[in-house]
Amino acid sequence: MSRIGKQPITIKKGVNVDLKGKEIFVKGPKGSLSLAIPYGISVEIKDGEILVKRANDSKSQRSLHGLIRSLIQNMVIGVTDGYKKQLDLIGVGYKAEVKGKNLELGLGYSHPVVFTPPDGIALKVEKLLGKGKNYIATITVEGIDKHLVGQVAANIRSLRKPDAYKGKGLRYAGEFIRLKPGKKGAK
Repeated sequence: MSRIGKQPITIKKGVNVDLKGKEIFVKGPKGSLSLAIPYGISVEIKDGEILVKRANDSKSQRSLHGLIRSLIQNMVIGVTDGYKKQLDLIGVGYKAEVKGKNLELGLGYSHPVVFTPPDGIALKVEKLLGKGKNYIATITVEGIDKHLVGQVAANIRSLRKPDAYKGKGLRYAGEFIRLKPGKKGAK
């Protein structure tokens, strides 16, 4: 039996969970999410807990068992607490600011890059250090869907990946970038 799949999911206060056919709906203070349950996986709600079970022990059913349980757990956490990812923007002349719903970035290109987030995602920018060599801004991506928050953060990071020589660009908060040595003094 899957060690993850057999664990029950505790329903927190203020969260409503409904099963309608092969779809589960989770509604909480921050919003609502839904998930289609695949064939062979069954979900039960008993005594304030959600139980995920599988029909047989085939390889596909075993892998889906733990996956569906994790996805439902992420939905319950998302509608109560939400998820957030932070990115650091490091570099001379690089800028970030939120205009309306859009994120406008100055990343050293000849034009500003405008990023429009999907529905359900909120973006914030906090400037940590001022002008010059050590300009750092933190971009925060927040939402209730864990997958969507991670994908939006990855899309923003891909606009200007960290440079291998100076380390400037967009990186996840706390991400370590191994810098290459520059040219050695040729004589």
